This record gives sequence, C-alpha cells and structure tokens, in this order.
Amino acid sequence: MMLEMLPQINIEPNTIAGITLWAFALYLSLSSLRDWLMTQLMRWFNFAERSLYFSTEEFERTREARESQNAFYASIFSIFPFLIIGIFCNYGVEASLGRSWAISVGLLACMAFGIYELGRQSQQ
Repeated sequence: MMLEMLPQINIEPNTIAGITLWAFALYLSLSSLRDWLMTQLMRWFNFAERSLYFSTEEFERTREARESQNAFYASIFSIFPFLIIGIFCNYGVEASLGRSWAISVGLLACMAFGIYELGRQSQQ
C-alpha cells in the first residue's frame, strides 16, 4: 500500500551510467575544486558539530574521532555537485549526438581525464 502512494520514477540504466561516467570524469579532472569543496565541507561539519557540545573537555576528548568521521562525510558529500554537473553533461551529449553516444563519450572523457590526472600528479 505504501509503495502505491509513491510516484513511479523510470530512469533508464543508460542514463544512470552516462551520468555517473561524466561525474567520475569531472571528479578526476577538477581536482582543485574537489579539494576545495572537501575542505569547506570538513570545516562546516566541524563547526556544526562544535555547537552540539556544552563541555570543552568532552569536545577535546573526542575530537580526533569526530574529525576523521567528518572527513569521511565530506568526501562522500563532495560527490554530489559532480553528479549534478554530470547530469547536464550527459544531457548535452544526448541532445547533440544522440542517446547511443552518451556512454561512449563518457568513457572517453573518463580515460582522457584519468590520463590528464596521472600526468598532473607526476609533474608535482
């Protein structure tokens, strides 16, 4: 009964694959944006969690574990902006080249940006 109340959302597997491929390619290529976003999210998570503690001693005692947990959450949440941009990239490829090219161009972008990232890391 509860499932009947929810709207039916039909998303094709090709669309999901294209979006995630584009998101991965963008995540690889925009490393400075990725690092900045993770830093800002970690700062915000640490600031928001500080307001939950009344005792300074308790806050300092559990600081290391909370900061590592917040770093994990920041790395997970930093994926979502790239997924949103990946939606637009996938839609642009589908609109211009057709649905059959969306996954192929996404794979090519992943390979190209992966090689770019390897070259960028070897230069540093």
